[in-house]
Amino acid sequence: MALDIHVGSLTRYYGSAGNRVAAVAESPDHLHPAVLAWRSALSERLGDNIAAPLDWDETPGAPHFKGRLDWGGLAALVLWAAYAEHPGLRRASLLPDEWERDPALARSKAEGFRSRYSHIVRNVELWLPSAFLFTFESEDVGGHRVVVGSVPTLLRQLIDLNDATWKADAAAVKEWGRRSPPDDAPLELRARYGFAAMVGAARQAARYRLPMKLDC
Repeated sequence: MALDIHVGSLTRYYGSAGNRVAAVAESPDHLHPAVLAWRSALSERLGDNIAAPLDWDETPGAPHFKGRLDWGGLAALVLWAAYAEHPGLRRASLLPDEWERDPALARSKAEGFRSRYSHIVRNVELWLPSAFLFTFESEDVGGHRVVVGSVPTLLRQLIDLNDATWKADAAAVKEWGRRSPPDDAPLELRARYGFAAMVGAARQAARYRLPMKLDC
C-alpha cells in the first residue's frame, strides 16, 4: 500500500485536499493563519525544551517535495532499527504480519529505554525542522493526536543506522529506492527500500529546513 512522504510547508500539505482544509480552517483563506497559530502555540508549549522558537517557511513559494514509500518498507525499516540495537534477539527473515508486536520493537519502545533510533521506531508521523532529541505526542494542525520528532535527529539516526549495519554509499542507497520490493521479499530488502525513501526525504527536509510528514 502506497505511503507518501510530504516535505514542505504544512499550509501546502493541508491545502492539497479539501477534506484536510475543512479539518483545519473554515476556508482555504483561513488555513495559513491557522497553521501559524498552531506553530506558535506548540512553540510556546515546548518552551525551554527547544533552543529557539519553531520557525520555517510557510509562504506559498516554500520548496516542497514528495517521496513515495509503502507501509511494508516503513515497517521493515522500523524493525531493522530495533534489531540493530538488540542484536541478541533473532530477527525474522520476512516482515511478520503482526510486526507491531515484535519483541525487539517492544524493547526499543519500552518506557525508560533510551533508543538510539527513537525518531525511527516510536510511531512518529511528523518531524519538525528543529533540533531536539526527544519525541512527544501532540495534536497536529487538524486536531489529531500524532507523535512528533525532529528532522535533524531523524536524519542523524538514519545515518547512524546505515553506518552500524549496511555501510552503504549514496549510489547503493539510490539503487535501493528505485522500486518497491514485493510483499514476500526478505525483510532486509524491504528495509533498504524504506531507508532510501526516508533518508532522501529527511535530507531534503534538513537542507531546506522544512517539516516532514507521513501522508497516512
